[in-house]
Amino acid sequence: MTSLLKDELPSITTRYLEAVVADVVARSPGEQEFHQAVAEVAETLVPVLERNPAYREWKILDRMVEPERVIMFRVPWVDDRGEIHVNRGYRIEMSSAIGPFKGGLRFHPSVYLGLLMFLAFEQVFKNALTTLPMGGGKGGSDFDPKGRSDLEVMRFCQSYMTELQRHIGPFTDIPAGDIGVGSREIGYLFGHYKRIRNEFSGVLTGKEIEWGGSLIRPEATGYGTVYFAEEMLATRGETLDGMTCLVSGSGNVAQYTVEKLIALGAKPVSLSDSGGFVHDPDGIDDEKLHWVMELKNVRRGRIQEYVERFPRATFTPAATDGRNPLWAIPAHCAFPCATQNEISGPDAAALVANGVVLVAEGANMPTVPEGVDRFRAAGILYGPGKAANAGGVAVSGLEMSQDALRITWTRDEVDLRLRGIMASIHRTCRDTAEEYGVPGDYAVGANIAGFVKVADAMIDQGVV
Repeated sequence: MTSLLKDELPSITTRYLEAVVADVVARSPGEQEFHQAVAEVAETLVPVLERNPAYREWKILDRMVEPERVIMFRVPWVDDRGEIHVNRGYRIEMSSAIGPFKGGLRFHPSVYLGLLMFLAFEQVFKNALTTLPMGGGKGGSDFDPKGRSDLEVMRFCQSYMTELQRHIGPFTDIPAGDIGVGSREIGYLFGHYKRIRNEFSGVLTGKEIEWGGSLIRPEATGYGTVYFAEEMLATRGETLDGMTCLVSGSGNVAQYTVEKLIALGAKPVSLSDSGGFVHDPDGIDDEKLHWVMELKNVRRGRIQEYVERFPRATFTPAATDGRNPLWAIPAHCAFPCATQNEISGPDAAALVANGVVLVAEGANMPTVPEGVDRFRAAGILYGPGKAANAGGVAVSGLEMSQDALRITWTRDEVDLRLRGIMASIHRTCRDTAEEYGVPGDYAVGANIAGFVKVADAMIDQGVV
């Protein structure tokens, strides 16, 4: 392949990237989240493609945006009344360039092909940053476990795994949990896989510790997000101690983000769910967090109930105008841990205006592009999800290692490894951003570092 002249590269590179994005939009119509994710990555890759034309000549990004395999299937199941339901199941096997496909399963009514394509694409970069040999994938179903009995969830999971088991394995594709898929669902999925395949293997992560799981796995995404925030603040000689923090969501990631913030001396003051958010000006302490965990994990209640138990807090219903007043509360740090695109441009402006100095994303792509631009312009510390929330998949990788070795590491050992991985991710993003002329831009650093690792592997392995 012939290299191009350096003075021709900028315009050629830009045209190439624009063409890739346009092709994605044309070939995947209506998949807005996927379009957004590809465009956000593509606009940051100009300097690396100019420096190394081979990435363009080998059509690396063209191949990276096209999944190696898309699996879509019917999931029939029977509810407790004997009524038959049919949901749609998916598994997107995006890239195995640096390891077997790895990524969560999401059970939620919002799940459709475009959402999972976005999540799988982001997973490729996230997994590459962890330093562990894992490719990227994602899957799930439009099934809603909310309000379903344990038996109904079990029947659905068994039907889903009946098809999925054909495509996964400890050396091929290792799913994990995500929204709507917790330890209960992982247990049902694993049990059915074991029965059908007659093998006890590390085919799923997020398992209970008694049958192949890892300590710290439930806490890992939240803990890792806070560790990444710590690393960012340390570059300015600051810590989380005494800082008021906004946290969205009230599921697994949000709960353990709050837990680690409390442990480090911060003051988390908010939590949310689809119904709205609570603001507790006194701060959420260990006692209150324990109550929230019982509410959400055992009783499966709504966050609005928090104000009945702790009356000094206030509840604000979810807005319908595209803004979220949670992000207008004055604070030092923000940890969006709910879902994609939850921070709009005006929300980002409110955060900046109210003095937030750091945003660390516990969710995947929770900030719209306009919001990211506002954070950049204001010079605040911004940790994108593919870097800041990589702790979950990192400990999934550690769970895979423990399964392969047939051992269980202690809680302290896993936590120490998690902390080391998050420090490494931070260092890689920071050093890469500086190398490519945008010091302090963790989004650019994460995109380029993840891209280069996967791209080099793809070139080494040929056109496959």
